[in-house]
Amino acid sequence: MENFLDIAMIILSTALVFGIILQSKGAGLGGLPGSDIGGGVFSARRGVERTLFRITIVLSVLFFLLAIYTVYVSG
Repeated sequence: MENFLDIAMIILSTALVFGIILQSKGAGLGGLPGSDIGGGVFSARRGVERTLFRITIVLSVLFFLLAIYTVYVSG
C-alpha cells in the first residue's frame, strides 16, 4: 500500500510541476524564478489557460490530501 502511495505522490508532483511551468505566459524557462516579462498587466484567463489553471488547482488539492493520507497511513 505504501509503495502505491509513493508512486502516486511522484506522479502527482510531476504533473503539478509541469502544470505550473506551463502557466508561465510565453516566458519559457526563463520566467521560472518569478520575473514578470509581461509588464505586470493582469488579464482574464480564457480557454486553455483557464482549464490549465483549474487542473493545477485540482492537482494541488489532490497532492495535499494524498500527502496527509500518506502520513496517516505510515504513522
